[in-house]
Amino acid sequence: MSLSDKTSAYAISSIGRYAAGTERGQGREREPGAKVHELPSAEGRFKAVGLKAGAAGKPSLAQRRRASLRLEIAGEAVRLFTSQGVTGTTGEEIARAVGISSRTLWRHFPTKESCVLPVLSAGLQFAVDQLAAWPPGMTLVDFVTRAGRSGTLPPAAPAILDLIRMTSTEPALRAVWLQAHDDALPVLAELLARRSGGSADDLRTKVHAATVNGALRAAAEEFAHRYADDPEASGEEITACVLAALRAAAEGLPY
Repeated sequence: MSLSDKTSAYAISSIGRYAAGTERGQGREREPGAKVHELPSAEGRFKAVGLKAGAAGKPSLAQRRRASLRLEIAGEAVRLFTSQGVTGTTGEEIARAVGISSRTLWRHFPTKESCVLPVLSAGLQFAVDQLAAWPPGMTLVDFVTRAGRSGTLPPAAPAILDLIRMTSTEPALRAVWLQAHDDALPVLAELLARRSGGSADDLRTKVHAATVNGALRAAAEEFAHRYADDPEASGEEITACVLAALRAAAEGLPY
């Protein structure tokens, strides 16, 4: 399995448990021949992934194929960015690696840097999916602690960690990273509103959603940088970073 395949597989497993399995093109535009499994729920999917609920509440086959292609593009973009740098990579190279035309690539993404958005959104989608199972009466810190002990966290993909580290030095990638978190805000607000019985438009709910969102982003960046030279670091260390960030958030402002 190639690096881009592993990256796409990680992203796919995080956002919906369906396999990309796209056919490698021969430098021509084509529809991805993916074996696609229905997502467990269409609710709360990030727009970056390209899935929208249809009339029956589930993404259509065309939408799932589109999402699959976007993830394949993202995987190749990550592979190229991390191996030869952002400046040294063109959109045309990404398109050739996937086996599609440049025109098709630009229909899906406005810039070469934005090609990685589905991958960066994947970890957030996984977090949202986990939070949906957060039991009433349990604190968020306790829930994350239990989730970490259960061993359900996916392994940290080295290429994605490299990409997160690159967001600290590449302004265009930083903008995409922040966009992924901005896309997650309304999803988190809806989740917290359902839990509290309030409204997602309430200022208090929005602040809480932004706090959780910021904690997740800070934890991901901390893990990516702290364990850059430790290939064995995974679920336990990820959990520790998330818990440290959430505890800091729960303390409130000390000023």
